[in-house]
Amino acid sequence: MIANVESTGTIEKINLTGNDLTIQEIVRIARSYDRLFEYHIDDIALEKIKLCKQLKQEIIDQQHPIYGVTTGFGDSVFRQISSEKALELQKNLIKFLSCGVGPTAHREVARATMLIRANCLIKGNSAVGIEIIHQILEFLKRDITPLIPEKGSVGASGDLVPLSYLASILTGEGRVNHKGIECDVKKVLDSEGLKPIMLEAKDGLALVNGTSFMSAFACLAHSDAVELASIADICTALTSESLMGNRGHFYSFIHEQKPHPGQKKSAELIYSLLEGSQLSKEYSQIIKDNEKIETKTFVKLTQSIQDRYSVRCAPQVIGVLHDTLEWTRKWLEVEVNSTNDNPIFDIETREVYNGGNFYGGHVVQAMDALKIAVSNIADLLDRQLQLIVDEKFNNNLTANLIQRFNEDDYECGLHHGFKGMQIACSALTAEALKLSNPASVFSRSTEAHNQDKVSMGTISARDARTIVDLTQNVAAIHLITLCQALDLRGIDKMSPKTLVIYRLIREKVPFLERDRPLEKDIKSVVQLIRLGEFRKVLHTIYKEIY
Repeated sequence: MIANVESTGTIEKINLTGNDLTIQEIVRIARSYDRLFEYHIDDIALEKIKLCKQLKQEIIDQQHPIYGVTTGFGDSVFRQISSEKALELQKNLIKFLSCGVGPTAHREVARATMLIRANCLIKGNSAVGIEIIHQILEFLKRDITPLIPEKGSVGASGDLVPLSYLASILTGEGRVNHKGIECDVKKVLDSEGLKPIMLEAKDGLALVNGTSFMSAFACLAHSDAVELASIADICTALTSESLMGNRGHFYSFIHEQKPHPGQKKSAELIYSLLEGSQLSKEYSQIIKDNEKIETKTFVKLTQSIQDRYSVRCAPQVIGVLHDTLEWTRKWLEVEVNSTNDNPIFDIETREVYNGGNFYGGHVVQAMDALKIAVSNIADLLDRQLQLIVDEKFNNNLTANLIQRFNEDDYECGLHHGFKGMQIACSALTAEALKLSNPASVFSRSTEAHNQDKVSMGTISARDARTIVDLTQNVAAIHLITLCQALDLRGIDKMSPKTLVIYRLIREKVPFLERDRPLEKDIKSVVQLIRLGEFRKVLHTIYKEIY
Protein backbone atom coordinates (compact mmCIF):
# COMPACT_ATOMS: atom_id res chain seq x y z
CA MET A 1 0.00 0.00 0.00
CA ILE A 2 1.36 3.43 -0.92
CA ALA A 3 1.96 5.18 2.42
CA ASN A 4 -1.35 3.73 3.62
CA VAL A 5 -3.49 6.39 1.93
CA GLU A 6 -7.15 6.46 2.88
CA SER A 7 -9.57 8.75 1.05
CA THR A 8 -12.14 10.52 3.23
CA GLY A 9 -14.15 12.84 1.04
CA THR A 10 -12.06 15.81 -0.01
CA ILE A 11 -9.42 15.09 2.65
CA GLU A 12 -6.89 12.31 2.24
CA LYS A 13 -5.70 10.62 5.39
CA ILE A 14 -2.11 9.46 5.25
CA ASN A 15 -0.84 7.04 7.85
CA LEU A 16 2.91 7.41 8.36
CA THR A 17 4.81 4.50 9.88
CA GLY A 18 8.37 5.41 8.99
CA ASN A 19 8.61 2.25 6.93
CA ASP A 20 6.52 2.35 3.76
CA LEU A 21 6.63 5.80 2.16
CA THR A 22 7.12 5.59 -1.61
CA ILE A 23 8.54 7.95 -4.23
CA GLN A 24 5.15 8.05 -5.90
CA GLU A 25 3.47 9.23 -2.71
CA ILE A 26 6.19 11.77 -1.88
CA VAL A 27 5.91 13.35 -5.33
CA ARG A 28 2.12 13.40 -5.26
CA ILE A 29 2.00 15.14 -1.89
CA ALA A 30 4.85 17.52 -2.77
CA ARG A 31 3.05 18.71 -5.89
CA SER A 32 -0.52 18.74 -4.57
CA TYR A 33 -0.57 22.30 -3.25
CA ASP A 34 -4.35 22.62 -3.24
CA ARG A 35 -5.19 19.17 -1.93
CA LEU A 36 -6.02 18.61 1.73
CA PHE A 37 -4.08 15.92 3.57
CA GLU A 38 -4.53 14.71 7.13
CA TYR A 39 -1.42 13.05 8.54
CA HIS A 40 -1.70 10.29 11.12
CA ILE A 41 1.28 8.78 12.92
CA ASP A 42 1.08 5.02 13.40
CA ASP A 43 0.34 3.97 17.01
CA ILE A 44 3.33 1.62 17.19
CA ALA A 45 5.59 4.44 16.02
CA LEU A 46 4.12 6.83 18.59
CA GLU A 47 4.98 4.46 21.42
CA LYS A 48 8.52 3.98 20.15
CA ILE A 49 9.03 7.74 19.84
CA LYS A 50 7.95 8.20 23.46
CA LEU A 51 10.18 5.42 24.79
CA CYS A 52 13.17 6.65 22.81
CA LYS A 53 12.84 10.14 24.22
CA GLN A 54 12.68 8.69 27.74
CA LEU A 55 15.86 6.71 27.09
CA LYS A 56 17.63 9.87 25.98
CA GLN A 57 16.68 11.63 29.21
CA GLU A 58 17.90 8.67 31.29
CA ILE A 59 21.33 8.84 29.68
CA ILE A 60 21.45 12.63 30.09
CA ASP A 61 20.58 12.22 33.79
CA GLN A 62 23.49 9.77 34.14
CA GLN A 63 25.74 12.62 32.93
CA HIS A 64 27.20 10.48 30.17
CA PRO A 65 28.43 12.49 27.18
CA ILE A 66 26.01 12.24 24.26
CA TYR A 67 27.23 13.60 20.96
CA GLY A 68 25.45 16.83 19.99
CA VAL A 69 23.35 16.71 23.14
CA THR A 70 25.87 17.25 25.92
CA THR A 71 28.90 17.71 23.69
CA GLY A 72 29.79 20.12 20.93
CA PHE A 73 29.28 19.32 17.27
CA GLY A 74 31.72 17.83 14.80
CA ASP A 75 35.34 18.13 15.89
CA SER A 76 34.07 19.83 19.08
CA VAL A 77 32.81 16.44 20.28
CA PHE A 78 35.49 16.31 23.00
CA ARG A 79 33.94 19.35 24.69
CA GLN A 80 31.26 18.15 27.11
CA ILE A 81 28.72 20.58 28.52
CA SER A 82 26.32 20.29 31.42
CA SER A 83 22.75 19.23 30.76
CA GLU A 84 21.63 22.75 31.70
CA LYS A 85 23.23 24.05 28.51
CA ALA A 86 21.70 21.39 26.24
CA LEU A 87 18.70 23.45 25.11
CA GLU A 88 20.79 26.51 24.27
CA LEU A 89 23.15 24.29 22.30
CA GLN A 90 20.33 23.22 19.98
CA LYS A 91 19.35 26.84 19.33
CA ASN A 92 22.91 27.78 18.46
CA LEU A 93 23.20 24.82 16.09
CA ILE A 94 20.35 26.16 13.99
CA LYS A 95 21.80 29.66 14.00
CA PHE A 96 25.35 28.86 12.85
CA LEU A 97 24.11 26.51 10.11
CA SER A 98 21.82 29.08 8.52
CA CYS A 99 24.32 30.14 5.87
CA GLY A 100 22.92 28.66 2.65
CA VAL A 101 23.36 30.47 -0.66
CA GLY A 102 21.97 30.33 -4.17
CA PRO A 103 18.41 30.23 -5.44
CA THR A 104 15.58 29.21 -3.12
CA ALA A 105 14.53 25.61 -3.57
CA HIS A 106 11.20 25.15 -5.31
CA ARG A 107 8.16 24.83 -3.11
CA GLU A 108 7.71 21.17 -4.13
CA VAL A 109 11.25 20.40 -2.95
CA ALA A 110 10.55 21.99 0.43
CA ARG A 111 7.30 20.02 0.79
CA ALA A 112 9.03 16.75 -0.11
CA THR A 113 11.82 17.54 2.35
CA MET A 114 9.34 18.08 5.18
CA LEU A 115 7.45 14.86 4.49
CA ILE A 116 10.63 12.79 4.26
CA ARG A 117 12.15 14.31 7.41
CA ALA A 118 8.98 13.65 9.39
CA ASN A 119 8.83 10.07 8.14
CA CYS A 120 12.45 9.42 9.12
CA LEU A 121 11.91 10.79 12.64
CA ILE A 122 8.74 8.70 12.98
CA LYS A 123 10.90 5.56 12.97
CA GLY A 124 11.50 6.37 16.63
CA ASN A 125 15.27 6.08 16.95
CA SER A 126 16.15 9.78 16.99
CA ALA A 127 14.91 10.63 20.52
CA VAL A 128 12.95 13.71 19.44
CA GLY A 129 9.80 14.97 21.07
CA ILE A 130 6.63 14.11 19.20
CA GLU A 131 5.86 17.85 19.10
CA ILE A 132 8.63 18.26 16.53
CA ILE A 133 7.03 15.78 14.16
CA HIS A 134 3.53 17.15 14.71
CA GLN A 135 4.76 20.67 13.92
CA ILE A 136 6.33 19.55 10.62
CA LEU A 137 3.16 17.76 9.57
CA GLU A 138 0.93 20.63 10.67
CA PHE A 139 2.99 23.06 8.61
CA LEU A 140 2.82 20.70 5.65
CA LYS A 141 -0.92 20.34 6.03
CA ARG A 142 -1.33 24.13 6.00
CA ASP A 143 1.14 24.58 3.13
CA ILE A 144 3.73 26.42 5.21
CA THR A 145 7.14 25.63 3.79
CA PRO A 146 10.64 26.93 4.55
CA LEU A 147 12.57 29.06 2.05
CA ILE A 148 15.66 26.89 1.67
CA PRO A 149 18.73 28.08 -0.26
CA GLU A 150 19.73 25.26 -2.60
CA LYS A 151 23.49 25.41 -2.05
CA GLY A 152 25.66 24.75 0.99
CA SER A 153 25.39 21.01 1.71
CA VAL A 154 28.20 18.48 1.26
CA GLY A 155 25.82 15.61 1.93
CA ALA A 156 27.41 14.54 5.23
CA SER A 157 26.54 15.06 8.01
CA GLY A 158 23.47 14.94 5.88
CA ASP A 159 21.99 18.25 4.77
CA LEU A 160 23.02 20.35 7.74
CA VAL A 161 22.78 23.79 6.15
CA PRO A 162 19.55 23.33 4.13
CA LEU A 163 17.71 21.53 6.91
CA SER A 164 18.54 24.30 9.40
CA TYR A 165 15.97 26.43 7.55
CA LEU A 166 13.29 23.84 8.27
CA ALA A 167 14.32 23.72 11.93
CA SER A 168 14.25 27.53 12.14
CA ILE A 169 10.67 27.99 11.00
CA LEU A 170 9.45 25.34 13.43
CA THR A 171 10.80 27.52 16.22
CA GLY A 172 9.22 30.67 14.81
CA GLU A 173 12.27 32.12 13.07
CA GLY A 174 12.85 32.83 9.38
CA ARG A 175 10.74 33.19 6.28
CA VAL A 176 8.30 30.80 4.66
CA ASN A 177 6.19 30.24 1.61
CA HIS A 178 2.58 30.20 2.80
CA LYS A 179 0.19 29.04 0.09
CA GLY A 180 2.37 30.60 -2.59
CA ILE A 181 3.16 33.85 -0.75
CA GLU A 182 6.52 34.56 0.89
CA CYS A 183 6.40 36.15 4.34
CA ASP A 184 7.83 36.03 7.86
CA VAL A 185 6.92 32.83 9.72
CA LYS A 186 5.79 34.81 12.78
CA LYS A 187 3.04 36.42 10.72
CA VAL A 188 1.89 33.01 9.49
CA LEU A 189 1.90 31.52 12.97
CA ASP A 190 -0.36 34.32 14.14
CA SER A 191 -2.75 34.02 11.20
CA GLU A 192 -2.96 30.23 11.52
CA GLY A 193 -3.29 30.18 15.31
CA LEU A 194 -0.08 28.17 15.74
CA LYS A 195 2.74 28.49 18.25
CA PRO A 196 6.47 27.96 17.73
CA ILE A 197 8.01 24.94 19.40
CA MET A 198 10.82 24.94 21.95
CA LEU A 199 13.71 22.67 20.95
CA GLU A 200 14.73 20.15 23.58
CA ALA A 201 18.02 18.27 23.83
CA LYS A 202 18.86 16.54 20.50
CA ASP A 203 15.83 17.99 18.64
CA GLY A 204 17.77 20.46 16.54
CA LEU A 205 20.44 17.92 15.63
CA ALA A 206 17.83 15.35 14.66
CA LEU A 207 16.19 17.86 12.34
CA VAL A 208 19.34 18.89 10.47
CA ASN A 209 21.48 15.74 10.62
CA GLY A 210 19.88 13.74 7.80
CA THR A 211 19.51 13.19 4.05
CA SER A 212 16.01 14.55 3.55
CA PHE A 213 16.86 17.56 1.35
CA MET A 214 18.92 15.58 -1.14
CA SER A 215 16.30 12.82 -1.06
CA ALA A 216 13.59 15.33 -1.95
CA PHE A 217 15.45 16.42 -5.09
CA ALA A 218 16.23 12.80 -5.87
CA CYS A 219 12.64 11.56 -5.59
CA LEU A 220 11.28 14.37 -7.75
CA ALA A 221 13.99 13.83 -10.39
CA HIS A 222 13.38 10.09 -10.35
CA SER A 223 9.65 10.50 -10.87
CA ASP A 224 10.15 12.82 -13.83
CA ALA A 225 12.78 10.51 -15.32
CA VAL A 226 10.21 7.70 -15.37
CA GLU A 227 8.13 9.85 -17.70
CA LEU A 228 11.15 10.63 -19.86
CA ALA A 229 11.95 6.95 -20.38
CA SER A 230 8.51 6.38 -21.90
CA ILE A 231 8.74 9.57 -23.96
CA ALA A 232 12.07 8.42 -25.39
CA ASP A 233 10.35 5.23 -26.54
CA ILE A 234 7.57 7.32 -28.10
CA CYS A 235 10.07 9.59 -29.84
CA THR A 236 11.88 6.60 -31.28
CA ALA A 237 8.67 5.17 -32.71
CA LEU A 238 7.78 8.53 -34.29
CA THR A 239 11.34 8.89 -35.59
CA SER A 240 11.14 5.48 -37.24
CA GLU A 241 7.96 6.59 -38.99
CA SER A 242 9.35 9.98 -39.96
CA LEU A 243 12.41 8.39 -41.57
CA MET A 244 10.41 5.50 -43.07
CA GLY A 245 12.63 3.19 -41.07
CA ASN A 246 12.84 -0.49 -40.22
CA ARG A 247 10.67 -1.51 -37.29
CA GLY A 248 12.23 -4.93 -37.39
CA HIS A 249 15.00 -3.44 -35.23
CA PHE A 250 12.56 -3.67 -32.33
CA TYR A 251 11.39 -7.23 -32.96
CA SER A 252 11.28 -9.23 -29.73
CA PHE A 253 13.65 -12.01 -30.91
CA ILE A 254 16.58 -9.58 -31.03
CA HIS A 255 16.09 -8.32 -27.51
CA GLU A 256 15.37 -11.72 -26.00
CA GLN A 257 18.94 -12.62 -26.92
CA LYS A 258 20.21 -9.84 -24.67
CA PRO A 259 17.44 -9.91 -22.06
CA HIS A 260 18.05 -6.82 -19.97
CA PRO A 261 14.54 -6.05 -18.66
CA GLY A 262 14.69 -2.36 -19.59
CA GLN A 263 15.90 -3.06 -23.12
CA LYS A 264 13.13 -5.60 -23.65
CA LYS A 265 10.55 -3.18 -22.23
CA SER A 266 11.70 -0.38 -24.51
CA ALA A 267 11.75 -2.52 -27.66
CA GLU A 268 8.35 -4.00 -26.86
CA LEU A 269 6.74 -0.57 -26.51
CA ILE A 270 8.37 0.85 -29.65
CA TYR A 271 7.43 -2.18 -31.74
CA SER A 272 3.87 -2.16 -30.42
CA LEU A 273 3.45 1.56 -31.12
CA LEU A 274 4.50 0.96 -34.73
CA GLU A 275 2.07 -1.86 -35.42
CA GLY A 276 -0.10 -0.94 -38.40
CA SER A 277 2.23 1.80 -39.62
CA GLN A 278 2.66 2.19 -43.34
CA LEU A 279 5.72 4.37 -42.81
CA SER A 280 7.93 2.27 -40.56
CA LYS A 281 8.13 -1.13 -42.25
CA GLU A 282 8.86 -4.68 -41.27
CA TYR A 283 12.19 -6.06 -42.47
CA SER A 284 10.35 -8.40 -44.84
CA GLN A 285 8.57 -5.43 -46.43
CA ILE A 286 11.87 -3.63 -46.98
CA ILE A 287 13.37 -6.70 -48.65
CA LYS A 288 10.31 -7.02 -50.88
CA ASP A 289 10.34 -3.34 -51.89
CA ASN A 290 14.04 -3.25 -52.78
CA GLU A 291 15.24 -4.16 -56.24
CA LYS A 292 16.35 -7.80 -56.57
CA ILE A 293 19.97 -8.35 -57.52
CA GLU A 294 19.15 -11.47 -59.56
CA THR A 295 21.83 -11.76 -62.29
CA LYS A 296 23.38 -8.33 -61.66
CA THR A 297 26.67 -7.98 -59.81
CA PHE A 298 25.61 -4.79 -58.01
CA VAL A 299 22.43 -2.94 -57.13
CA LYS A 300 21.87 0.13 -54.96
CA LEU A 301 19.09 -0.55 -52.50
CA THR A 302 16.28 2.00 -52.47
CA GLN A 303 15.92 1.54 -48.71
CA SER A 304 18.65 0.53 -46.29
CA ILE A 305 18.08 -2.64 -44.34
CA GLN A 306 19.63 -0.98 -41.26
CA ASP A 307 18.84 2.39 -39.68
CA ARG A 308 21.44 4.53 -37.95
CA TYR A 309 22.38 3.77 -34.36
CA SER A 310 20.24 6.49 -32.77
CA VAL A 311 17.20 4.64 -34.10
CA ARG A 312 18.34 1.04 -34.36
CA CYS A 313 20.05 0.96 -30.95
CA ALA A 314 17.47 3.08 -29.13
CA PRO A 315 16.21 0.21 -26.88
CA GLN A 316 19.79 -0.47 -25.83
CA VAL A 317 20.09 3.19 -24.75
CA ILE A 318 16.62 3.75 -23.31
CA GLY A 319 16.68 0.35 -21.64
CA VAL A 320 19.58 1.51 -19.47
CA LEU A 321 17.37 4.29 -18.10
CA HIS A 322 14.45 1.90 -17.51
CA ASP A 323 16.73 -0.43 -15.53
CA THR A 324 18.50 2.40 -13.69
CA LEU A 325 15.12 3.71 -12.56
CA GLU A 326 14.28 0.33 -11.06
CA TRP A 327 17.31 -0.08 -8.81
CA THR A 328 17.54 3.60 -7.90
CA ARG A 329 13.88 3.53 -6.84
CA LYS A 330 14.68 0.77 -4.36
CA TRP A 331 17.66 2.66 -2.96
CA LEU A 332 15.76 5.92 -2.58
CA GLU A 333 12.80 4.25 -0.89
CA VAL A 334 15.15 2.62 1.62
CA GLU A 335 16.66 6.07 2.25
CA VAL A 336 13.39 7.91 2.86
CA ASN A 337 12.28 5.17 5.26
CA SER A 338 15.51 5.13 7.26
CA THR A 339 16.88 6.56 10.47
CA ASN A 340 19.57 8.74 8.95
CA ASP A 341 20.79 10.98 11.76
CA ASN A 342 23.35 10.63 14.54
CA PRO A 343 23.44 9.62 17.34
CA ILE A 344 20.59 7.11 17.46
CA PHE A 345 19.05 5.29 20.41
CA ASP A 346 18.17 1.61 20.85
CA ILE A 347 15.33 1.15 23.30
CA GLU A 348 16.05 -2.60 23.50
CA THR A 349 19.71 -2.39 24.55
CA ARG A 350 19.21 0.95 26.33
CA GLU A 351 22.25 2.32 24.52
CA VAL A 352 23.03 5.34 22.39
CA TYR A 353 25.10 4.65 19.27
CA ASN A 354 27.28 6.97 17.21
CA GLY A 355 27.46 6.24 13.49
CA GLY A 356 27.20 7.73 10.04
CA ASN A 357 23.71 7.07 8.68
CA PHE A 358 23.56 10.74 7.68
CA TYR A 359 26.00 9.95 4.86
CA GLY A 360 24.28 10.31 1.48
CA GLY A 361 26.30 7.61 -0.28
CA HIS A 362 23.39 5.68 -1.74
CA VAL A 363 21.59 8.85 -2.81
CA VAL A 364 24.64 10.24 -4.60
CA GLN A 365 25.41 6.95 -6.34
CA ALA A 366 21.79 6.67 -7.45
CA MET A 367 21.72 10.23 -8.71
CA ASP A 368 25.10 10.01 -10.45
CA ALA A 369 23.79 6.97 -12.31
CA LEU A 370 20.45 8.62 -13.09
CA LYS A 371 22.20 11.76 -14.36
CA ILE A 372 24.22 9.74 -16.85
CA ALA A 373 21.26 7.64 -17.99
CA VAL A 374 19.03 10.69 -18.55
CA SER A 375 21.83 12.63 -20.26
CA ASN A 376 22.20 9.75 -22.68
CA ILE A 377 18.49 10.08 -23.47
CA ALA A 378 18.98 13.78 -24.26
CA ASP A 379 21.88 12.87 -26.54
CA LEU A 380 19.87 10.11 -28.24
CA LEU A 381 16.92 12.39 -28.96
CA ASP A 382 19.20 15.15 -30.18
CA ARG A 383 20.82 12.72 -32.63
CA GLN A 384 17.44 11.53 -33.85
CA LEU A 385 16.34 15.12 -34.39
CA GLN A 386 19.49 15.85 -36.40
CA LEU A 387 18.56 13.05 -38.81
CA ILE A 388 15.03 14.41 -39.17
CA VAL A 389 15.97 18.00 -40.07
CA ASP A 390 18.98 17.31 -42.29
CA GLU A 391 17.96 16.77 -45.92
CA LYS A 392 21.01 14.56 -46.43
CA PHE A 393 19.61 11.98 -44.02
CA ASN A 394 15.82 12.49 -43.73
CA ASN A 395 14.75 10.39 -46.69
CA ASN A 396 13.30 13.08 -48.95
CA LEU A 397 11.75 15.31 -46.33
CA THR A 398 12.44 19.01 -46.82
CA ALA A 399 15.50 20.77 -45.47
CA ASN A 400 14.76 21.75 -41.85
CA LEU A 401 11.18 20.53 -42.43
CA ILE A 402 10.03 23.73 -44.09
CA GLN A 403 6.69 23.78 -45.85
CA ARG A 404 6.96 22.70 -49.47
CA PHE A 405 6.92 25.71 -51.80
CA ASN A 406 6.92 25.86 -55.58
CA GLU A 407 10.17 27.24 -56.97
CA ASP A 408 8.37 30.24 -58.46
CA ASP A 409 6.69 31.04 -55.12
CA TYR A 410 7.92 34.36 -53.68
CA GLU A 411 8.44 32.76 -50.25
CA CYS A 412 10.69 30.03 -51.58
CA GLY A 413 14.08 30.39 -49.87
CA LEU A 414 12.86 32.75 -47.14
CA HIS A 415 12.05 30.18 -44.47
CA HIS A 416 14.35 28.05 -42.30
CA GLY A 417 11.85 25.92 -40.40
CA PHE A 418 13.42 23.93 -37.60
CA LYS A 419 17.00 25.14 -37.98
CA GLY A 420 16.75 27.18 -34.76
CA MET A 421 15.09 24.31 -32.92
CA GLN A 422 18.00 22.02 -33.79
CA ILE A 423 20.48 24.60 -32.51
CA ALA A 424 18.58 25.02 -29.24
CA CYS A 425 18.26 21.25 -28.82
CA SER A 426 22.00 20.81 -29.32
CA ALA A 427 22.73 23.50 -26.72
CA LEU A 428 20.40 21.94 -24.14
CA THR A 429 21.90 18.52 -24.73
CA ALA A 430 25.44 19.84 -24.33
CA GLU A 431 24.49 21.41 -21.01
CA ALA A 432 22.96 18.17 -19.78
CA LEU A 433 26.05 16.21 -20.78
CA LYS A 434 28.31 18.75 -19.03
CA LEU A 435 26.40 18.28 -15.76
CA SER A 436 26.50 14.49 -15.93
CA ASN A 437 29.96 14.24 -14.32
CA PRO A 438 29.63 12.20 -11.10
CA ALA A 439 29.57 14.38 -8.00
CA SER A 440 30.36 11.46 -5.69
CA VAL A 441 34.08 11.56 -6.54
CA PHE A 442 34.45 15.24 -5.59
CA SER A 443 34.58 14.76 -1.82
CA ARG A 444 36.15 17.64 0.11
CA SER A 445 37.51 17.41 3.63
CA THR A 446 35.64 19.94 5.74
CA GLU A 447 34.76 21.00 9.29
CA ALA A 448 38.32 20.78 10.68
CA HIS A 449 38.78 17.36 9.01
CA ASN A 450 35.98 15.82 11.05
CA GLN A 451 33.93 15.47 7.86
CA ASP A 452 36.96 14.29 5.88
CA LYS A 453 35.00 12.12 3.42
CA VAL A 454 31.62 13.46 2.30
CA SER A 455 29.01 12.32 -0.23
CA MET A 456 28.11 15.44 -2.25
CA GLY A 457 24.69 13.81 -2.55
CA THR A 458 22.80 17.10 -2.60
CA ILE A 459 24.89 18.47 -5.45
CA SER A 460 24.29 15.32 -7.50
CA ALA A 461 20.57 15.33 -6.76
CA ARG A 462 20.29 18.99 -7.79
CA ASP A 463 22.22 18.24 -10.98
CA ALA A 464 19.87 15.35 -11.68
CA ARG A 465 16.91 17.72 -11.32
CA THR A 466 18.52 20.14 -13.79
CA ILE A 467 19.41 17.42 -16.30
CA VAL A 468 15.85 16.08 -16.19
CA ASP A 469 14.54 19.61 -16.82
CA LEU A 470 16.90 20.08 -19.78
CA THR A 471 15.93 16.70 -21.20
CA GLN A 472 12.23 17.51 -20.90
CA ASN A 473 12.88 20.49 -23.16
CA VAL A 474 14.95 18.39 -25.56
CA ALA A 475 12.09 15.89 -25.75
CA ALA A 476 9.54 18.66 -26.33
CA ILE A 477 11.57 20.09 -29.22
CA HIS A 478 11.94 16.63 -30.72
CA LEU A 479 8.23 15.82 -30.41
CA ILE A 480 7.26 19.08 -32.14
CA THR A 481 9.80 18.37 -34.88
CA LEU A 482 8.48 14.84 -35.35
CA CYS A 483 4.91 16.07 -35.78
CA GLN A 484 6.10 18.47 -38.47
CA ALA A 485 7.94 15.64 -40.23
CA LEU A 486 4.92 13.37 -40.08
CA ASP A 487 2.66 16.08 -41.49
CA LEU A 488 5.03 16.37 -44.43
CA ARG A 489 5.19 12.59 -44.74
CA GLY A 490 1.44 12.00 -44.42
CA ILE A 491 -0.31 11.26 -41.13
CA ASP A 492 -2.79 8.99 -42.88
CA LYS A 493 0.01 6.40 -43.02
CA MET A 494 0.85 6.55 -39.33
CA SER A 495 0.20 3.75 -36.89
CA PRO A 496 -3.16 4.18 -35.11
CA LYS A 497 -1.28 4.31 -31.81
CA THR A 498 1.30 6.92 -32.76
CA LEU A 499 -1.50 8.96 -34.32
CA VAL A 500 -3.05 9.34 -30.85
CA ILE A 501 0.21 10.83 -29.58
CA TYR A 502 0.49 13.07 -32.65
CA ARG A 503 -2.98 14.47 -31.95
CA LEU A 504 -2.13 15.17 -28.31
CA ILE A 505 0.73 17.40 -29.43
CA ARG A 506 -1.24 19.01 -32.24
CA GLU A 507 -3.85 20.15 -29.72
CA LYS A 508 -1.14 22.49 -28.41
CA VAL A 509 1.15 23.11 -31.37
CA PRO A 510 -0.02 23.84 -34.94
CA PHE A 511 1.83 22.90 -38.11
CA LEU A 512 4.68 25.28 -38.96
CA GLU A 513 3.60 26.80 -42.27
CA ARG A 514 6.05 29.72 -42.13
CA ASP A 515 8.79 30.77 -39.73
CA ARG A 516 7.45 31.86 -36.35
CA PRO A 517 8.73 31.99 -32.78
CA LEU A 518 8.46 28.51 -31.24
CA GLU A 519 9.29 29.25 -27.60
CA LYS A 520 5.67 29.02 -26.48
CA ASP A 521 5.21 25.79 -28.41
CA ILE A 522 8.11 24.23 -26.52
CA LYS A 523 6.68 25.35 -23.18
CA SER A 524 3.28 23.87 -24.05
CA VAL A 525 4.74 20.44 -24.80
CA VAL A 526 7.04 20.55 -21.77
CA GLN A 527 3.92 21.13 -19.69
CA LEU A 528 2.31 18.04 -21.24
CA ILE A 529 5.41 16.07 -20.26
CA ARG A 530 5.47 17.40 -16.70
CA LEU A 531 1.78 16.68 -16.20
CA GLY A 532 2.30 13.08 -17.30
CA GLU A 533 -0.04 13.38 -20.29
CA PHE A 534 2.00 11.05 -22.49
CA ARG A 535 1.95 8.25 -19.92
CA LYS A 536 -1.79 8.77 -19.61
CA VAL A 537 -2.08 8.16 -23.35
CA LEU A 538 0.04 5.03 -22.99
CA HIS A 539 -2.15 3.90 -20.12
CA THR A 540 -5.21 4.29 -22.35
CA ILE A 541 -3.54 2.20 -25.07
CA TYR A 542 -1.86 -0.35 -22.80
CA LYS A 543 -3.91 -0.58 -19.64
CA GLU A 544 -2.24 -3.79 -18.57
CA ILE A 545 1.27 -2.22 -18.75
CA TYR A 546 0.93 1.42 -17.76
